[in-house]
Amino acid sequence: MNFDSTKCFPKPNVDHPADEGVVYIPGGAFRMGSDKHYPEEAPVHRVTVDGFWMDRTPVTNRQFREFVNTTGYVTFAELTPDAKDYPGALPHMLKAGSLVFTPPGHFVDLRHSHEWWTFKFGANWRRPYGPHSNLRGLDDHPVVHVAYCDVEAYAKWAGKEVPTEAEWEFAARDGLDGAEFAWGDELMPGGMHMANTWQGNFPHENLVTDGYERTSPVTAFPASQYGVHDMIGNVWEWTADWYSPRHEADAPKACCIPENPRGGPETASYDPRDPKIRIPRKVLKGGSHLCAPNYCRRYRPAARHAEPIDTSASHVGFRCIVRKRSAS
Repeated sequence: MNFDSTKCFPKPNVDHPADEGVVYIPGGAFRMGSDKHYPEEAPVHRVTVDGFWMDRTPVTNRQFREFVNTTGYVTFAELTPDAKDYPGALPHMLKAGSLVFTPPGHFVDLRHSHEWWTFKFGANWRRPYGPHSNLRGLDDHPVVHVAYCDVEAYAKWAGKEVPTEAEWEFAARDGLDGAEFAWGDELMPGGMHMANTWQGNFPHENLVTDGYERTSPVTAFPASQYGVHDMIGNVWEWTADWYSPRHEADAPKACCIPENPRGGPETASYDPRDPKIRIPRKVLKGGSHLCAPNYCRRYRPAARHAEPIDTSASHVGFRCIVRKRSAS
């Protein structure tokens, strides 16, 4: 059954708030998740969300630099890890740094992500590829190497919030309830690249037919009908929800459909595979420039990924929303 979101939440007569970097997402009812792909996306279930304003793009390096210059904030990746927080960690690994995608030059076993991820000392938002890199020419690219605490700090400074998974997915679906992709049911309608994803055999062959080897400027690909860019691809985006391995079951009656749900509880996010370091995880959405047809087909609104809150990487960024704010 298809849901007409305008019947549940008619779009109010509102203008954008004073921040012209946001657009209004009207809210409504939709089917969240997917039963056709990865198990953590199931089951499909009906959800409603209220309207909100959302950043037009992921937060850029330029915007994040303004935040850091104004507040003196130091990101998680720039801090030396405390040994007591990582029992069993090798002493020589307790240095400031972050995960950087390092493509191999040959076929590798796709079950072993260490073949293409390297923890590089000195990698952080200022030096996205390692200590000898910089942000020259990347002002309009999304900021990366941000852990969840960094995202919350920026949002608070900006007078905004981190979106829930439901809010994020509703916005990404762009009114196309049940469509495979954010723009319809074809990955490349008319042969056109709609997002920054991987072309070729991941991780050793990058054909770059979309024009970008790594991240891209945040407005390089078409905006959605709502007016937002990069909801799919480029970088994964943090949400406020604690991760759980499956969605809740669909409500048996229309009266019981969840409104503005939030993931949780926190205990649901622990990874049972790691008996020593049990770090709670949040939900990432949207996929990244590393999502490929042969690996991580998560360039879809329903796709989700669990990310430890103390982890940053070269393909993870964020955007913010505004709730309950008067229009200007």
